[in-house]
Amino acid sequence: MKPGQKVFYVHLQILNPMKPKILLTETLHPLAIERAKEFADVTEAYGIKPDELIQKIPDYEAIVVRSGTKVTAEVIAAGKKLKIIGRAGVGLDNIDMDAAKKHKLEIANSPEASTISVAEHAFALLLSTARWIPQAHASMMKGEWDRKNFNGTELSEKTLGIIGFGRIGREVAIKAKAFNMNILTYDPKGTHEAAAEYGAKLVEVEELLAKSDFITLHLPSLPETKKFINSERIGLMKKNAILVNTSRGSVIDEAALYDALKNKKIKAAALDVYEQEPPKESPLLTLPNIVLTPHQAGSTDEAQRRAGTVVIDKIHNFFREGK
Repeated sequence: MKPGQKVFYVHLQILNPMKPKILLTETLHPLAIERAKEFADVTEAYGIKPDELIQKIPDYEAIVVRSGTKVTAEVIAAGKKLKIIGRAGVGLDNIDMDAAKKHKLEIANSPEASTISVAEHAFALLLSTARWIPQAHASMMKGEWDRKNFNGTELSEKTLGIIGFGRIGREVAIKAKAFNMNILTYDPKGTHEAAAEYGAKLVEVEELLAKSDFITLHLPSLPETKKFINSERIGLMKKNAILVNTSRGSVIDEAALYDALKNKKIKAAALDVYEQEPPKESPLLTLPNIVLTPHQAGSTDEAQRRAGTVVIDKIHNFFREGK
């Protein structure tokens, strides 16, 4: 450099890649939304109608839903920029998986998020039904003092049959052991060793149904699990059996269950999920020996926080890896 020559400094600013655009169609935990906004442009379109979703989706690289939004083949085909579908929760039955695979879309869900909450709710339903707690409460609210018609049954030393021994089924087994229950389990992919780790015995479904005092369902919604509990299998159950379902409504033939409860082929049932949601005009709503909740097993602050943050973190990692 020559004496007296001026030096010019050029400051280069390295721009970040364009943020991905994420469409939220259902509410997530505030922490999850906060995390999403740290790396993406987020649009909150709660309650969006199916036709509106098809019109809106072309601008987005990601969509995050819960159980209420149907991500149909039409929605997926319209998502020209779509790369990943996030499901804040476990089940994927509201997403057209064949269409997603055809369009080579990534799927991110959070199956681990609601394990404890759903297991606790299943056990709450089991206890509530065994002791007729909702019915006794309703009676008390009418000003009645009826101690004769709500005679319950103990859980201790009774047999609990767990159909589906994944994360939630195993968590239910842990709770059942604390209540001194005997545990049978059926899972086509299960092993005797895995069941034994939780103090359970792996058996065929027919044996489980015949020997269990309480039966709890933890099955995914698949073609092979549709109406898994039908009139034939209900016929194998004890007359004093109590059936609990917090998995998917499609796994029970509700017409067969109604017949069994009305004609006292089994003692009672407790459901959190239904063939049609909400179960408007379902005859199950007319029965005295059933406990019903509105698909709320996973609705706890803790589960909703995990469901949202886990799926948002997975989407963040997906885009961070440059996909």
